[in-house]
Amino acid sequence: MTTLGTPLSDHATRVLLLGAGELGKEVAIELMRLGAEVIAADRYAHAPAMQVAHSSRVLDMLDPAALRALIAEVRPHLVVPEIETLATDVLAEVEAAGEATVIPTARATRLTMDREGIRRLAAEDLGLTTSPYRFVDSLEELEAAIGELGTPCVVKPVMSSSGKGQSVVRDPADAVIAWDYAASGARAAGGRLIVEAFIDFDYEITQLTVRHAGGTTFLDPVGHVQVDGDYRESWQPHPMPEATMRRAREVAGAVTEALGGYGVFGVELFVRGGEVIFNEVSPRPHDTGLVTLASQRLSEFALHARAILGVPLPAEIDAVPAASCAVLAEGAGVPVISGVAAALAVEESDLRLFGKPRVDGRRRIAVTVARGGSVGQARERAREAAAALTVELA
Repeated sequence: MTTLGTPLSDHATRVLLLGAGELGKEVAIELMRLGAEVIAADRYAHAPAMQVAHSSRVLDMLDPAALRALIAEVRPHLVVPEIETLATDVLAEVEAAGEATVIPTARATRLTMDREGIRRLAAEDLGLTTSPYRFVDSLEELEAAIGELGTPCVVKPVMSSSGKGQSVVRDPADAVIAWDYAASGARAAGGRLIVEAFIDFDYEITQLTVRHAGGTTFLDPVGHVQVDGDYRESWQPHPMPEATMRRAREVAGAVTEALGGYGVFGVELFVRGGEVIFNEVSPRPHDTGLVTLASQRLSEFALHARAILGVPLPAEIDAVPAASCAVLAEGAGVPVISGVAAALAVEESDLRLFGKPRVDGRRRIAVTVARGGSVGQARERAREAAAALTVELA
């Protein structure tokens, strides 16, 4: 699809974003730069990508009838899922009927919608190294899995995002607490959980991988800090031995090839010594990849837009030392942010305010990014910029 139409015309190249958060907002901007018409959909009004898209819709995307009606109305050329909770059977029907191209594919969307599908693909079909795991459907099964895998272990809903419902069980007596917490964070699939043996890794990375018309491009590894399964900081490039980097790319290449389609994939990996252990994969731009807004000439969002529109990409895309730092708000209300001038006064820094219409609980509402002469200097600058911001909830 390298011939593109004009937005809001009979010849428009229409892209339907299913999920309109901060990552979808950046994707929408990049698509619009290339002349695509963007329709942003989410379950709530005024989501970040809706604020920049040509038009928007509010619906429950787990409702098959509602999602089918939306696609019939919009008649998109590309359907681009930006969240995990979707009626994936509808996407499979749309793809099979040739009504639209699902990015990267309907199968990839279904498999990665829950942790069970992708873990079984990686460990059982592809034979990749993962942490030992069990799937459980009751408190009794959870207690048995903890007994088999030992403590500490990690308990997660099979369907959740940004660390919601994830906890580390350090004492078997805490199984009830972990069960209740996982239920509160799950998006769907009832009470099914994955229990993983704890991996004492040296570090974790995101191997951003881009499948496009010209082949596959691996970006420099992104290092990151997670708190309760949610991203807080990231930096690029993360230093790695050459042999370990090659192995990380082999693992990422195997998973993304099995999923197929075009676009950016965020492959999460643990590294222990020279061993690379698969964790998860997201078939879309990754939150830790926000650092690419500063580290690369083409961010992960620009690469995603180009790849899904059928544009070949360079085989190598090098990063300069850069870092990102998430800015959080906690409570309930509308975010009001001050200190922007001070944040932008930090040398080589930049800022993205997501424009989330409301916060309920703890949510990311902005990110700072910065370059430096080294990754360490870039991280200091990103943190300094983030610390200059004050968030109040009105």
